[in-house]
Amino acid sequence: MSSRNQVALVTGGNRGIGFAITRDLCRKFSGDVVLTARDEARGQAAVQQLQAEGLSPRFHQLDIDDPQSIRALRDFLLEEYGGLDVLVNNAGISTWPKNKPPRRDDFFKDTQQGRVVNVSSQIMRDALKKCSPELQKKFRSETITEEELVGLMNKFVEDLKKGVHEKEGWPDSAYAVTKIGVTVLSRIHARKLSEQRRGDKILLNACCPGGVRTDMGGPKATKSPEEGAETPVYLALLPPDAEGPHGQFVQEKRVEPW
Repeated sequence: MSSRNQVALVTGGNRGIGFAITRDLCRKFSGDVVLTARDEARGQAAVQQLQAEGLSPRFHQLDIDDPQSIRALRDFLLEEYGGLDVLVNNAGISTWPKNKPPRRDDFFKDTQQGRVVNVSSQIMRDALKKCSPELQKKFRSETITEEELVGLMNKFVEDLKKGVHEKEGWPDSAYAVTKIGVTVLSRIHARKLSEQRRGDKILLNACCPGGVRTDMGGPKATKSPEEGAETPVYLALLPPDAEGPHGQFVQEKRVEPW
């Protein structure tokens, strides 16, 4: 990573796994940690809770579906830090149109040895197996583009609305399909980094935190939020000389086939 003051950012950091990831990064990351949340009041409350524990996160509002909100965050990061070193996406991945600024590369324009972690789920592996052979082939393609992936996601939404998604070869779980999208998009972005910015040694991966006791995971899940944060934080803090993993799906700190 560069010699400037480093910064890590967590989306959806105000609760659950995102909050646990933020706490762990505050303890282990050598630079500043920015907690983001869609709701400013909830985000500020999360920051205050961590401050009460003796930690020092910063807060910035972020709605990943609002280009203006993304632009404001980008401007803040560029002005304060000159870029971004670590990004943990825990609130989904925006696919805003490329002709509307800011571009994703703007956040990592001058970054070297950066780390990007997209929180996915192992549920997508079972869901992928339930897709039709045609869909599986498209999702597993080594040359699939972001535009093609967005087209597939949009088709699923339309098929779901029409009630024909299973007939069209989709599994019967919208959540699982979104996690297929997160994992495939991670592979696409990692491939682009390898093609266009290999020398910068930015590592990008998707991961599964496991079954975590959160509002979504429920009280019977096997892991605490702190345990669920272990793999995302491991990937976020891969050492500067690490050559991988990159473009992989990681669970329990291990690369898993899918």
